[in-house]
Amino acid sequence: MGTAYCTVNDILALGYQLTNQQQEAAQSIIDMASAKLRIQAKKYGKDIDKMLADENDGEDYSLAVKNVVINATVRALNTVSDDTPALSHGSETNGSYSIQMTYLNAGQSLYFLRNELKDLGLLRQVYGAIEIYDTEKE
Repeated sequence: MGTAYCTVNDILALGYQLTNQQQEAAQSIIDMASAKLRIQAKKYGKDIDKMLADENDGEDYSLAVKNVVINATVRALNTVSDDTPALSHGSETNGSYSIQMTYLNAGQSLYFLRNELKDLGLLRQVYGAIEIYDTEKE
């Protein structure tokens, strides 16, 4: 098992108020988020641990990785809380009452946003082309 990219104290230092139960859950989520980010990076041919060990950019990259793991952990903690989760779309009707709600994080408690993966250099646009008609003669 690899190392965790942040600690519960890092989350508390940013001003998030966590109960004792949430702090215990946060530690487990941090471990899962770190592992998931490591696996996600391997899908794109990157090794986060090597990138963190880089002499030039490793320290800055470490802070960026820590930020991504903290954000994913806080999002996951918010989905398991007793509070109502955030809505991405909501609709209500009064006559013959009808309600339609789409929650921001409906079925997945731990995830990374596309812009977070882009910031880490994991998700990049790939350009390519396929030659349909072979114009070269062999």
